[in-house]
Amino acid sequence: MTTCAAAVDEAGFRSLMARFATGVTVITSTGTGGPAGMTANAVASLSLDPLLVMAGFDLRSRTLAAVRRSRRFAVNVLASDQEEVSRIFASKQPEPEKFTACSYRERAGVPVIDGALAWVCCRVSAVYPGGDHVIVVGEAVEMGGNGGEPLLFYGGRYHRLDRACTAGLAAGTAQPGPGPQGLAGASPPPGNRALARMPGRVVTRAGRAGP
Repeated sequence: MTTCAAAVDEAGFRSLMARFATGVTVITSTGTGGPAGMTANAVASLSLDPLLVMAGFDLRSRTLAAVRRSRRFAVNVLASDQEEVSRIFASKQPEPEKFTACSYRERAGVPVIDGALAWVCCRVSAVYPGGDHVIVVGEAVEMGGNGGEPLLFYGGRYHRLDRACTAGLAAGTAQPGPGPQGLAGASPPPGNRALARMPGRVVTRAGRAGP
C-alpha cells in the first residue's frame, strides 16, 4: 500500500478526518428562547468514574449559548432511520423550526429526541478551549434508549451498518475488537454497556436528575 502525505492545511485536514467513521448525534439543550440543538459527531465517552461525556461546540453555536445558560445538555444518538433529523439539526433554521419538525420530550431539564437509538442527559462539569471550538465535559444524570441500528457518517455521507453485522450484534455472535485506549479489552465504551443489547426502551438514572 502506498502512503501519500497530505498538505497540512484546512482542506487536507478535513479530507483526512472524513476517513474517520462515526455515529451521528444531535446535542440538545434549553436556552432563553426555548430548546436548541445541533448535529454533531465530535462526541465521545470520557470516563467511567464519574460517568463523563465530552462534546465539541463551535464558538458561534446557538446550542453552545443554551448549554452555557442551562449548564445541561443531552446527547441523542440517532438511529438509522433518522437521517432527516440529522439534516434538520445541521441546518441554519431557527431553533423553534427545528423542534417543530421532530418530536421530543423533556428529560432532566433538556429535550430528548423521540426515536433516538440512545440518549444521555448531562450536567456540565467543565469547559475547555479548543481553537475555534470549546470542549464541554458533562456528567451523566439520566440515560436510556430504544435499541435498533445506528446512523453512521463517513466520507461526507450517511451510511448504515451491514445487515450481517447488525444480525451478529443482535444475536451476540459478533466478535468485538480491542477496546480504545483507557477501555481495555472488548468492553463496550461507557454509555453503551446498559444499551448495547436493549430489546426495548430502557431508562437509567445516574445521580440526581433534577435541576
